Amino acid sequence: MILADGESSGQNGHESELEVCFIRRAERNGDPWSGQVAFPGGRAGPEDPDAHAVAERETLEEIGLTLVENHRVGPLPIRPIDRADIREAMTLSPFVYYVDQETKNTAFAKIPEEVAHVFWVPITHLFDETAVTELEYPIAETWSTFPGILFGEHVIWGLTLRVLDSFAEITQRTLPALKGNHW
Repeated sequence: MILADGESSGQNGHESELEVCFIRRAERNGDPWSGQVAFPGGRAGPEDPDAHAVAERETLEEIGLTLVENHRVGPLPIRPIDRADIREAMTLSPFVYYVDQETKNTAFAKIPEEVAHVFWVPITHLFDETAVTELEYPIAETWSTFPGILFGEHVIWGLTLRVLDSFAEITQRTLPALKGNHW
């Protein structure tokens, strides 16, 4: 999870508003997360000494942002990735990073075969009740309804929404999309 000040931050005496970086994954056959909104990141490789290294390497590969140690804010809770259509046991080790405006402005979809779009969402939007939506999605041949956050044409839901929920808990807030929903 990458945070940065918004475009208008600090201008005209206004307080800065944080934004959160998201990607929309490219449409690919065989990818269980094809076309979905996610945070930059990916699988560990043999060259990665730890989970930070994975996050930083994958972010550079996917969106061209160079994350370094002084960008690190801290870890979020490790989450199992449990889907009926995925046989392999996987875990997600999310981290929060903060980058300056100059670094933020270098983000782009570096590998179009993996990332279709990079976009930044004002953090206030994530807590806006008018952005709450639902998404129907097939899991193991059964259609299920999931809570989400609508931003333009993008729906933030699933594992990405659960990571946002961990961040919200740490900041002692509740995502309106998850009020009354139990994971």
